[in-house]
Amino acid sequence: MSGVLGMILAGGEGTRLMPLTKSRSKPSVPFGGSYRLIDFVLNNFINSGIIRLFVITQYKSQSLYMHLKNGWTVSGIPGCFIDPIPAQMRTGKEWYQGTADAIYQNLTFIEDQYPDNVCIFGSDHIYKMDIRQMLDYHNANKADMTIAAIRMPSKDVAKRFGVIEVDMEGRMIGFAEKPDIPKEIPGDPGYSLVSMGNYIFNAQVLKQELEQDARNPNSRHDFGNDIIPHLFPRGNVFVYDLSNNVIQGEPSDVYWRDVGSIDAYWDAHMDLVGSNPIFSLFNPKWPLHTYYPPLPPATFSDTQHNHSSVSQSMISAGCLIEGADIRKSVLGFRCSAGDGAQVQESVLIGDVKIGAGCIVRRAIIDRDVELAPGFSLGVDPEQDKRLVNVQDKNGPQLSPGGIIVIPKGMRLGF
Repeated sequence: MSGVLGMILAGGEGTRLMPLTKSRSKPSVPFGGSYRLIDFVLNNFINSGIIRLFVITQYKSQSLYMHLKNGWTVSGIPGCFIDPIPAQMRTGKEWYQGTADAIYQNLTFIEDQYPDNVCIFGSDHIYKMDIRQMLDYHNANKADMTIAAIRMPSKDVAKRFGVIEVDMEGRMIGFAEKPDIPKEIPGDPGYSLVSMGNYIFNAQVLKQELEQDARNPNSRHDFGNDIIPHLFPRGNVFVYDLSNNVIQGEPSDVYWRDVGSIDAYWDAHMDLVGSNPIFSLFNPKWPLHTYYPPLPPATFSDTQHNHSSVSQSMISAGCLIEGADIRKSVLGFRCSAGDGAQVQESVLIGDVKIGAGCIVRRAIIDRDVELAPGFSLGVDPEQDKRLVNVQDKNGPQLSPGGIIVIPKGMRLGF
């Protein structure tokens, strides 16, 4: 893998995940109790033996920097690195103008590594992928560019993803970025082939395309809107189907989720819990590394009136459950639930205190939130609506799917 360089696009603002992105970028949003969204793409690279990685950041990046510093530092191995690159405005006084511009402004870092191929991957999707298999496919086809794709129901695709058409050899013959009416896969009605936002480029082709795009005053300097539509009609662009990616210990049905909205974020957490979770974090042949703070194991104790009960849930280190009932929920580091409290179908991101007798249902609660004894969330719709000021995107939110979201630092019911 010495000829391969990874570029991870981690500058996303994540406006549709507000208020979870009030003080952090989208890639640094916690997920699954112990992880951050960016951990999944990082683990895909590391488990694939690719440890030459630049992480391109932009918005509210301090939380992401600290996570990389604490959990993803590589030292003492020549030629291996995971380095964040903040926006440096090398070509002007503006932020990155698009995904392609973000790579173009950092071409110097790419050229310094002399790669044969450059992997440009997003940082805010939940999935597992052996990138070596996509690289083998890219090299076997002598491709200028290879795009990772996945089959999805067409009804879930409109205005959200780039839609791809391929020929029998896997070569791209059509592409539309976030179309209103996505084309279906021939012979597979109701389904479309969509771009995952993960690309492998021949390094020289990438440089030529980015320099040409930078000179175009009418370009939006974006891979989906500009680079792909310009390259595939005249270039050697192939499409790699994620369903062909095989990882030992993983089910044959591939899992990939875009958690760009509150409802999608909650749904993806519910995929982790249950009797037969759709997505598992427990494959020893594909370990998922992250930063673990020095904390004691989760502790469960009974009270005079209640036994602690936990079912179909994930409880992180440092949690204290005292006579509470936790069902189908995910609790991050250092959460506590008091005597008689009930937490159901909820996500507690970390450092959350649930008072005695509280009832919490279908909620997402960010860090350093405290609920007074007897307070309820997700029980009384009218009470939940009173918490929400639709004009204040930084305050509590109620998603279209009815998930109540409480931002950092709130104390409710006191």
